[in-house]
Amino acid sequence: MRPRGVFAAEHGCFANMSAQMPGSPTYVLAIDTATDICSVAVLHGDRLIELAERVGSRHSECVLPMVEAALAAAALKLGDVDLFAFGAGPGSFTGLRIACGVCQGLAYGKQKRVVGIGNLRALAANAFESVNAGDLLLAAVDARMSEAYCAIYRRDESISEIRSPALERPKSLTALAFEAGVNIVAGNAITTFADAWPGDKRWVELPDVSSSAGAIAKLARMDAARGLSVAPANAVPVYVRDHIALTIEERRRSSMAAQADITSVASRPS
Repeated sequence: MRPRGVFAAEHGCFANMSAQMPGSPTYVLAIDTATDICSVAVLHGDRLIELAERVGSRHSECVLPMVEAALAAAALKLGDVDLFAFGAGPGSFTGLRIACGVCQGLAYGKQKRVVGIGNLRALAANAFESVNAGDLLLAAVDARMSEAYCAIYRRDESISEIRSPALERPKSLTALAFEAGVNIVAGNAITTFADAWPGDKRWVELPDVSSSAGAIAKLARMDAARGLSVAPANAVPVYVRDHIALTIEERRRSSMAAQADITSVASRPS
């Protein structure tokens, strides 16, 4: 039986990213708790089982039952897992720590390795899977506080990072897209900052694409085959924002600056 409210999907994996490389782990368990959605995936060969549930802030109480449910759906035990993977960020600070900590604990108990996968890279992988055209992508998601997490990726076997994850204000996203010559923009920053984007877009927009445990599992398997896994104690999240809590004054200044950016872009001739 799976937890209430869980969306379950079983996929035959697709594209080169899903192909098992020589020397890659046989069974991968991936966890993603970077947003209000908790997702868990088990990858074996070309078979992917993924569970996802919108849990708000209840990741800590939901993630282990979902791990058990995903393993049961795959007819596996925890001891069968060869590699543990997690969404390393950027994202919710608490969520990132939960995913990393759970993977560390499970992997340590079974003496297995861990891979952290960037959530924007996983988002890019899902976006590339959803459209055939376009080889350069800007991934951008709402980071709260009138900012966005963003990065640029190339369509290739490993979803290569062209520009590392960073915090940007809305106006900078448009400039980045034009300057880099991207032909895909993906992530919820498209709708969150709808007024900041220009009318003369030269790219495909994919606002509903997000990271997922399934994409994290596939990327982790490739990275592990390339020797990029680590011991559990060395697994760490990626915190793009320098500090967690901004003062009221800092929030006010950030909001005012973002509004000025949006007004500037909206008034530009299309």
